[in-house]
Amino acid sequence: MNKLEGFQNQDCQTAIEECFKEVQTKIESSFNNIYIDLDSLINEIFDVLNDKYQKCIQRSPSLINLPQIKLEDYNIFQQICQDIISIIKSKINNQVLLKEKEKELLINMSLKCEQQMIEILQQLEQKSNEKDILLEQQTLQIQQLNTQLNIQQSSTVKSTHTQSKPFNYQIIKEFSISKSYQCYALAIDNDCSTLVAGCYSTIKVFEFNQGVIKQIQTLNEHKSFVYTLNFMKKSKHFLSGSLDSSIIIWKYIQNNLWSSQQILYGHSNQINCLVINKYEDLIISGSNDNTIKFWINKNEWLCQQTIADHSSSVYGLVLNQQQNRVVSCGHDKVILIIEQSGQNTEWKVVQKMKVDQFGYRVCFIDNNMFTFSQGEKEYISVFEMNTINKLFTKTRDINIKSGSDSGNCLFPQQYINGKCILLSKNGQYINLIRKKQNGELLTEQSIHFGTNSLFGVMSDDGEYLITWDEKSKQIQIRRYKEQ
Repeated sequence: MNKLEGFQNQDCQTAIEECFKEVQTKIESSFNNIYIDLDSLINEIFDVLNDKYQKCIQRSPSLINLPQIKLEDYNIFQQICQDIISIIKSKINNQVLLKEKEKELLINMSLKCEQQMIEILQQLEQKSNEKDILLEQQTLQIQQLNTQLNIQQSSTVKSTHTQSKPFNYQIIKEFSISKSYQCYALAIDNDCSTLVAGCYSTIKVFEFNQGVIKQIQTLNEHKSFVYTLNFMKKSKHFLSGSLDSSIIIWKYIQNNLWSSQQILYGHSNQINCLVINKYEDLIISGSNDNTIKFWINKNEWLCQQTIADHSSSVYGLVLNQQQNRVVSCGHDKVILIIEQSGQNTEWKVVQKMKVDQFGYRVCFIDNNMFTFSQGEKEYISVFEMNTINKLFTKTRDINIKSGSDSGNCLFPQQYINGKCILLSKNGQYINLIRKKQNGELLTEQSIHFGTNSLFGVMSDDGEYLITWDEKSKQIQIRRYKEQ
């Protein structure tokens, strides 16, 4: 900083001094020329005057005593020029002083500019350091994401390897619960800690923890048989549908206790099937009154829309993973494809398919493929969407075991994405079907119960298969095991 200031002072002083010397030289030279020219002019004038004087004397001798004018004795113009030069020099000195102040001001401004430049450079350096730190953080995040991706890929490979292994569900006898009364519906919560069972018109709540099953509560709001039970995924609330045509939302209070939050009335006959979306703000219900109702949560649950395209009882409902398409089946031998149109919340029937036999159950495998189970058939049909016309058509059948069926639709199909397993109740059997990597669906295990009065559910992770059947009159729990 001091070197810069010294250089600036010296440079400015030299330039100013040279400039003023040149100006002073030019001024003195100009004034010398001026008073020389003036003297010459005046002398010429007085020469003329003297000439006139001589002529006047000749005419008037009395004027001879007048003195003759001689300008060479006077240096008036030179004095005037010197006085003017003195004044100009004084002005120049004042201007020099002014220039000195301007120079000082310029130097100060230069110093300030330099200081500002230093500050700006420091800020830029700080920003650069911050960017370097941010870049390091982003690089670290990318490395962490890559690590997670590698772990996920490894997990996927492991999962794929696991899926290639044979499996079966083996009964855990110490978990069995003897219940002589009918259990038409069963459900287990997301963390496999609570089990609910519809026993006639009551709902039994069991604590399911570390190999111990313990009944903790009985709920008695329904007036007739409980036919459907569904736990919500995000909360511990659950839904129940009944022969009394009502739907109840059960709210978790605390200490494994539930209470009725709201009763939904709208159907005029028994509730056969219920689904709830993953956001827990939409319930879809199917009934023997031939209708499908869409209920939305606006501080309380309200019926938003009713689809009445079935001409007989609605037996099965399923919602796709994208949450914008519903498939239904019923006693009228019709499959409906219902979609939500764009941003509009309205649901519309976009396809109606006629089938040979009435259907009990439907289940999405992915957004563009679902399975369909018909009564007393030894196969399950697969329907896939055409990518061009966006319509579903039957593409194949999967062989399963069934036996006689009494027309019971109350045990819905489930697809367990984590294990790629489709659970399907058919007649007297539970069929466990694995989806292979190539998309092929093959039956891995068929469990025979000796009765078609068979009801149950599988846990969301596929670890537990929970059933009640009329032959054993037990709630039985089976666990997934690879062979």
